[in-house]
Amino acid sequence: MIKILRYGEVPHSEIFARSTSAVDVEAVVADIIADVRQNGDKALYAYCEKFDKATLTSLTVTPEEMAEARAAVEPRFLEILEKAAANIRKFHQRQVRNSFIINDEGGIVVGQKVIPVDRAGLYVPGGTAAYPSTVLMDAIPAKIAGCKEVVMVTPPGRDGKINPVILAAAGVAGIDRIFKVGGAQAVAALAYGTETVPKVDKIVGPGNAFVAEAKKQVFGTVSIDMIAGPSEILVVADATVDPRHVAADLLSQAEHDRMASAVLVTDSPALAEAVQQELEVQIPLLERAEIARESIDRNGKIIVADNLKVVIDIANELAPEHLELCVDNPFDYLDSIRHAGSIFMGKNCPEALGDYFAGPNHTLPTSGTARFSSPLSVDDFVKKTQYTYYTREALERVAEDVAYFARQEGLTAHARSAVIRLEESK
Repeated sequence: MIKILRYGEVPHSEIFARSTSAVDVEAVVADIIADVRQNGDKALYAYCEKFDKATLTSLTVTPEEMAEARAAVEPRFLEILEKAAANIRKFHQRQVRNSFIINDEGGIVVGQKVIPVDRAGLYVPGGTAAYPSTVLMDAIPAKIAGCKEVVMVTPPGRDGKINPVILAAAGVAGIDRIFKVGGAQAVAALAYGTETVPKVDKIVGPGNAFVAEAKKQVFGTVSIDMIAGPSEILVVADATVDPRHVAADLLSQAEHDRMASAVLVTDSPALAEAVQQELEVQIPLLERAEIARESIDRNGKIIVADNLKVVIDIANELAPEHLELCVDNPFDYLDSIRHAGSIFMGKNCPEALGDYFAGPNHTLPTSGTARFSSPLSVDDFVKKTQYTYYTREALERVAEDVAYFARQEGLTAHARSAVIRLEESK
């Protein structure tokens, strides 16, 4: 049963504790990465047999497999994928940054170019659940950014095939190439390249502890989006909210995995007790009841505070991945929320809207990193290059200032490079 904690009556460490993985994967992942770097495709085939129990003759998903998958998916789901994709595109198109140029002073031009990365790599999980939503959320911003190629890796089933809904979503999103490989080995393949899998410039997408560790270890060779921790939801609610709705929303994250964290923060002791009881009613009804039960019992909590101001202070301190503002007039509180990956406003906005359909991205900062990082966006797939142009006359006006500055840092060659051009003109 989920625990109820009274803010101010228990240690802060208990209020703000987070679920953590006790599995030490660093050495295992390092060995896998080294193996893939040395042995390429041979290592990928071997890991596929070892971990996925699949014997492959090719790592590449063919056009025939894409067509077969699309035919296997229900037409209604294809329609919903298209609707969701349209919403995601509409939202992310507003994130596109433009290059700029400044030439408001004679003989001087400075500017910035916004350039997409050449090749983006998407990791899509395939273990206990298939997530076509992740395909859309990760691929569409990359496409809008203008990446020349978007490739996807995802683990196959025992039959050597990719879940049809994953491939259907990949088709809707316009992914260019797909490879049947998962785990840390897939991240290594994207980072360093193999005979089949191309080296990419950026790797994005969620995964288990091995995938997260692999992304951490290859960072620097390639860029990554973030090091994702367990999924999180924090619900801010007052006494006017239906406890059944709150319980359902908490369980929408708890069913993800055993390490997921579901938290309610409220100013109503009565709501806290009602939600605690309602969770016990709803958990047995879930297909993934065993996972949700462990998540709720191990990592779930209900925090009761004196008023909504304190409730929001607690929410900001926790900086959750998903934050639901289940209150009347939620826009009155929006400016008070400073740290959250994505905010769901009001009593009719379950987090599932954001997971699948509304348009804002669902690849979000976890583990409190929302204090300093952001959801996946078009920005993740572009880089900026700046440029400077001075005429001879413009350089003459500032060369002595540049040289003086350089000498303050003891860098006489810097200073000389600025003034030598003036000497040549004499």
